[in-house]
Amino acid sequence: MLSYIMCVIQPQPCNPLHSPTMVELQEATVYWDTAQKSVILKDGVMEQEGGAYGYFNDTLLLSGWGVLEVRAGYGVSTQEDEITYFLAGYLEGYLTAEQMFSHYANMYPQMIKDEKVLNPLKKFLSKQDYWAREQVKLKRNSDPLWLHVGLILAQLDGLKAGAAHWAKSKHREPLSVFAVQFLNGVGDLLDLVPALTPRSNSSTGAGAFRMPGMGHCTALIKVLPGFENLLFAHSSWYTYAATMRIYKHWDFRLTDTHTATGKMSFSSYPGFLMSLDDFYLLGSGLLMTQTTNNVFNASLFSQLSPHSLLAWQRVRLANSLARSGEAWARIFSKHNSGTYNSQYMVLDLSRVTLGRSIQDGALTVVEQIPGRVMHSDQSQALRRGYWPSYNVPFHVEIYNLSGYGVMWRRHGEDFSYDLCPRAKILRRDQSKVSDLSTLKHIMRYNNYKRDPYSKGHPCKTICCRNDLRPRRPRPGGCYDTKVTDYQMALQLVAEAINGPTTQGGLHPFSWQRFDHTAHQGLPHTYNFTFVTMRPSLQQP
Repeated sequence: MLSYIMCVIQPQPCNPLHSPTMVELQEATVYWDTAQKSVILKDGVMEQEGGAYGYFNDTLLLSGWGVLEVRAGYGVSTQEDEITYFLAGYLEGYLTAEQMFSHYANMYPQMIKDEKVLNPLKKFLSKQDYWAREQVKLKRNSDPLWLHVGLILAQLDGLKAGAAHWAKSKHREPLSVFAVQFLNGVGDLLDLVPALTPRSNSSTGAGAFRMPGMGHCTALIKVLPGFENLLFAHSSWYTYAATMRIYKHWDFRLTDTHTATGKMSFSSYPGFLMSLDDFYLLGSGLLMTQTTNNVFNASLFSQLSPHSLLAWQRVRLANSLARSGEAWARIFSKHNSGTYNSQYMVLDLSRVTLGRSIQDGALTVVEQIPGRVMHSDQSQALRRGYWPSYNVPFHVEIYNLSGYGVMWRRHGEDFSYDLCPRAKILRRDQSKVSDLSTLKHIMRYNNYKRDPYSKGHPCKTICCRNDLRPRRPRPGGCYDTKVTDYQMALQLVAEAINGPTTQGGLHPFSWQRFDHTAHQGLPHTYNFTFVTMRPSLQQP
């Protein structure tokens, strides 16, 4: 990797239109100095001849979202792909470092409840990183997968170096290697932390069950009755401390011929080289989203090993290399870490002809647990009208191995694929979805006081509000929504809103009641509207 790189700063005169006192926009360009093996950074300008250039619009407090756009590899025709990725990471790290510090401060206490797990976690992540880098050295020239793992790790190194550059200019200690690994591994840590916590080791034998936290996210893919349009949506569920959102547009030009695309637009967070939600619009014509599945059968976590690729790394590989849903599933399945166990939905727009047909291969559903990844073609579900996703596994084998069958018998239909509250609500209401407006409505839906399927519970619905629970309320639940349709997705365009739903007269969430929860740099109150996310630097 390129972690030895030094930094040269060449500040440029600031454009008065981009003064921080007037607008939150920050621009920069980075060049690679081959002779010195160093980075030259020009702050305040975007130069197309640069190794990477772009901007960060820090509008979180105004609109609910920051927006980052990075274009890399277009300035120099002979630039190596590894340099392109390193510079892209460096630029992102430099532009968003302040937000990275805040997001780490907010997420650390959410993930690390017991300090006893810290050393085992650091050792696991360090071993995993070392193993991946060794595999890159051995196999990058013979296997495109490992070549691209090397590119992702170069981008990670660049991210850390760029953030360190910013920290030095502010006379602050840089983020540690662990902090950067932590940020990118947040999804994987949802499974790693409980699996590695020493006190839980005695309860991971055969037959052991655990009760993880709430599931993460609701997704809906809807096809209109005459195939007139295809609608695609996702709402994230997690702690409200995670609402430091950045919508990212990347456009990386690569020389590697195995690459399906270097263009992607996606919802994300500071310091994350992936979405996490996930919500991706890819230049290959693939769309991908995901909802997490719990693994109640704790004995499965005995299979975890640092000699694997973390979920965030495998998602990036599949997004870059796959040209179909089937290929995406095959790539993602390799070197399964068994962490961030989820249902992934990969939609191939090339298999959809509006008004005429939805071919096989249009929708591939992929589900992962430790030791197993399954996928199937579910295009027939789209031909019937819709595909819902709500944190319950679809594939029977995954469902049973995860322990959902046992949980249904013990605790009732909340753990049923067909009869859990969100399955019923989506089955009942999906027919009302006819355009983006009605799609937004269903994805923000929370009528928990009146809906018979919610039974008075503010989280037994599409867009959870855990903070409204009468007993033991906590700042977590459904905190965003992203939507797009067929034509918008072809242009990598979506609409997104950040913040807990206020639909049906629910009052906006405020941190006032939950001031003890770390929320550095976050809005005090969330009452935002949908924002259109559109790449502006990318060329057709």
